[in-house]
Amino acid sequence: MKNNRRSDYSGFKRKLYLRLVFIGVAAPVLIYLFYLRLWYRRGGDVMVSVFRALFRISDEEAHRLYTIIFRGNIAFFWIAAILILFFLLLRMILNWFTNYFDAINRGIDGLLSDDGDISLPPEMSATERKLNEVRSELHKRAVDAQLAEQRKNDLVMYLAHDIRTPLTSVIGYLSLLSEAPDMPAEQRTRYVGITLDKAYRLEKMINEFFEITRYNLNEITLAKEKIDLCYMLVQLTDEFSPLLMEHGNTAVLDADEDLTVCGDPDRLARVFQNILKNAAAYSDPGTEIRITAWESDDSVVIVFRNHGRTIPREKLSSLFEKFYRLDEARASVTGGAGLGLAIAKEIVTLHGGTIAAESSDGIVEFTVTLPKQPAP
Repeated sequence: MKNNRRSDYSGFKRKLYLRLVFIGVAAPVLIYLFYLRLWYRRGGDVMVSVFRALFRISDEEAHRLYTIIFRGNIAFFWIAAILILFFLLLRMILNWFTNYFDAINRGIDGLLSDDGDISLPPEMSATERKLNEVRSELHKRAVDAQLAEQRKNDLVMYLAHDIRTPLTSVIGYLSLLSEAPDMPAEQRTRYVGITLDKAYRLEKMINEFFEITRYNLNEITLAKEKIDLCYMLVQLTDEFSPLLMEHGNTAVLDADEDLTVCGDPDRLARVFQNILKNAAAYSDPGTEIRITAWESDDSVVIVFRNHGRTIPREKLSSLFEKFYRLDEARASVTGGAGLGLAIAKEIVTLHGGTIAAESSDGIVEFTVTLPKQPAP
């Protein structure tokens, strides 16, 4: 990497070196040519004439003054002439050099503009490339921020609708209970049950918002320990059996009984629950959801595979983004706020692992990779 960076500026350094060598050679050569062409056998007479006219003295006095001032210090004057010419040429080099800073400043100004790629002199190709990379990254971040803001606004709109529905039911049933104190016990019990279900749904949606905010701010401290991963997955499939049966689905687990991983059991359980809940919501009725786990080098891999609608490739990377919903209509029906996979990604990242999704030919796979041992 260092060698590449050095070679990136080789053209600029070569041009700078050549110009420095040029002024180092040009100054004495030009003075020498001046001496041969203009000064040799003529310079003394010119100076004597200048002294005679300037100080109004005789030729003999002017000649004596020239001898004292110049002939006795000839080396000093020629060295001074060379140095003066050298610094004049050096100033020209510095003016040329500062033009590059002006070009870089124009390039920096272009970071926030939409006038096309930033262009610098050929010698500054490395800086030009870096500025264009920064410009592309800034543009990408601006687009991502705009999309995130739009998704957040959309999510607020969806949630306002989703929350209003159960909230209206809660208010309606509570109003009935309040207005009819002599309501039959059986009917009262049924209304209370419906109201309680709607309140639980509201609580669930609000809790999801709190969860994603907490994970996003990295306020979660993991309590890592050795986990019997196979046992955790067995419990998970048992807990989800009633939900899966409603859709006619079944969960099949394929994992070694001695499979373990180091992590926070509560947080990892939340990851697997969110993925399985997503698989249950989007699986075709009567199909199988297969969970496979195995060891791979220093990591553990867990794959959730279900049959459902193929997810377009351009949408796969967005599944784990905050405020992203693949299917707003179905998400609203299932009651989720569209944050489960985003929460899962945050937890896996905190564990030093990765989570990814693949989809083709009606098969959807979510792969979680976790380190077996905690990071040092």
